[in-house]
Amino acid sequence: MTTSPTEPERLGAPPNGEFCRLPESLPILDVDHVSRIFALPDGGEYIALTNIDVTIQQGEFITLLGHSGCGKSTLLNIIAGLDTPTSGGVIIEGRQVTEPGPDRMVVFQNYSLLPWKTVRQNIALAVDTVFKQMPKAERSDIVEHHIEMVGLQRAADNYPSQISGGMKQRVAIARAFAIRPKVLLLDEPFGALDALTRGGLQEQLMSICQENKVTAIMVTHDVDEALLLSDRIVMLTTGPSAHVGQVLDVPIPRPRNRMDVVNHPSYYTLRNEVTYFLNQQKRSKKKTKAPIAVPIVASSSGLEKTTLDLGFIPLTDCAPLVVAQEKGLFAEYGLNVTLSRQPSWNALAESIATGELDAAQMVAGMPLAMTLGMRGKASVPICSAMVLSRNGNAITWSKNITDRGITTLEQFKEYIAHDPDRVHNFGMVHPASMHNLMLRDWLASGGIDPDWDVSLCVVPPPLMVASLKQGNIDGYCVGEPWNSRAVAEQLGTVVATDLDLWPGHMEKVLGVREDWAENYPKTHIALVKALLEACEYCDDRRNRDEILGYLQKDEYLGAAGEFAAPGFLMAYDRGDGSEPAELLKFNQFFLDRCNAPDAVHTLWTLAQMARWDLTPFPKNWVETIERVNRMDIFSEAAQALELPSAPRDRKPFTLLDGTTFDPDYPIEYLKHLEIKRDVVIREVAIGLSA
Repeated sequence: MTTSPTEPERLGAPPNGEFCRLPESLPILDVDHVSRIFALPDGGEYIALTNIDVTIQQGEFITLLGHSGCGKSTLLNIIAGLDTPTSGGVIIEGRQVTEPGPDRMVVFQNYSLLPWKTVRQNIALAVDTVFKQMPKAERSDIVEHHIEMVGLQRAADNYPSQISGGMKQRVAIARAFAIRPKVLLLDEPFGALDALTRGGLQEQLMSICQENKVTAIMVTHDVDEALLLSDRIVMLTTGPSAHVGQVLDVPIPRPRNRMDVVNHPSYYTLRNEVTYFLNQQKRSKKKTKAPIAVPIVASSSGLEKTTLDLGFIPLTDCAPLVVAQEKGLFAEYGLNVTLSRQPSWNALAESIATGELDAAQMVAGMPLAMTLGMRGKASVPICSAMVLSRNGNAITWSKNITDRGITTLEQFKEYIAHDPDRVHNFGMVHPASMHNLMLRDWLASGGIDPDWDVSLCVVPPPLMVASLKQGNIDGYCVGEPWNSRAVAEQLGTVVATDLDLWPGHMEKVLGVREDWAENYPKTHIALVKALLEACEYCDDRRNRDEILGYLQKDEYLGAAGEFAAPGFLMAYDRGDGSEPAELLKFNQFFLDRCNAPDAVHTLWTLAQMARWDLTPFPKNWVETIERVNRMDIFSEAAQALELPSAPRDRKPFTLLDGTTFDPDYPIEYLKHLEIKRDVVIREVAIGLSA
């Protein structure tokens, strides 16, 4: 799905039929969270690859595509067993790859033929080495068969110096196929050939792979070559720290020939998609950083700035900031921090935008909303280097609703249909919060339009219970302790928690202005280190009672802190008459690689913001997410603490209503949503803030 940068696309009703997908087949190879770091002569490190995670099916043709220096050949060498990953591994049919083997054969760009052996002898050398126990006659038959397969019968007795480059590559391909590998690895095999020769060999390779059901992985820079040969194109981001940016299915039927591919209705759409991704990465590589506005003088600790004001909202999940302050973790990393309690998320965003706050606990979508300029507001580029918490929210309905026996969306839909003139108001804390986006998605999953069938309004968290009590709202979605307070005061009933809707979603993140991050990189890393240690402390349940004591201080939650225990430390009471239940991951701060910036969840957030017309959906979504999520800062801080530093897995996930979100096809996801606003897709220009 592509659009001109100057011509936004609007998504209307979902099209008939599903987006084409390849049929499932047996997996043969897993690239399992592979990272590769090279030591530099000066003692430093170069991170070539980060968390590459790809599953390859039997008979698939996979292309690795990306700009020079993105680690394509490094990854191919790791799969071949010619290089060793720093972390992760490669599994082929249940066995870990630790060295080269005949189950994988590499075809290099430079042919790699022995000049003193003929075409036949070069092929025979591989066959004789692998099939030593086979009778000589059978080995000879294999050699002759593969010479014939690539059409080199007349040149079989020629030496490499006596044949053309294209013929040499045919010898290399024949030699590779002759040992019957399970996986064929091709490192730009046609890069040095002229266009005519290259075209003929591409067609021949495609035919051979199809006939022999060979699994192939090829490195290339050529977009048209990738589309001609591939079942899937794995696109890598620009290095260092290259990772999988997008995976594109090529749903063009086989067998293929060049003209059939070029004339296929999807060809130019797919080509534009790949080209656009590569252009995004080129822009990312050329991006210049903002000039430092004022001279920065490092302190004796080496930090550019040591006195910081951090904003937070009085909620149970502000615990990492509180722990970092109360346990002296900020001070341990040379930071003199003042925690500034904010009255609302809007006030917090304003204080970050004006520079009154250095950093803040933010709702998950706020960095995106401020960066993109939500609903016409001026763009203030914000970046986030870590997730502070996951889960922690609930949807509470007024007792006026649940006392009528209404506890499900189906019942509620019938209820509002009987009285269409009455407006049912529900509170959420900020348009870009998970509270708003998940509440909307939940209502829509029950066939309730959150803009037409009910009304959603912004209410600061500390005012939720009072608004419910006064009858201004019929319910809300908010973090604790405000749900448990409504239950304790018998004002409301919890009808759903995060664990019911989407367990493990990112909830709060650390946000700073992009220019602040560029001006104070060492301070930024120190801040992330302190908060990572605090998050780890918070997820040790032996510490929860102590932390609850901190939260109940007047400068944090104050009197509301007495309602913070459910879900955090004690069993969770929904107020519906059921037995309170232990929800061990209701507040999640560190476990399950909680803290790494989450590209997949960020992309879902982007899609939901576009779904409800909060922002356009950025056509350059890969570039946008990588600009906002500062994985480099997180990785450096985590490595210094000897914590896992890799990104989280970029895999599809399924929500409560059965809808699957695939990070490679966010626009297809938007298309198939039944309840949505008029979605706009356009390229978004993100400039560094002044």
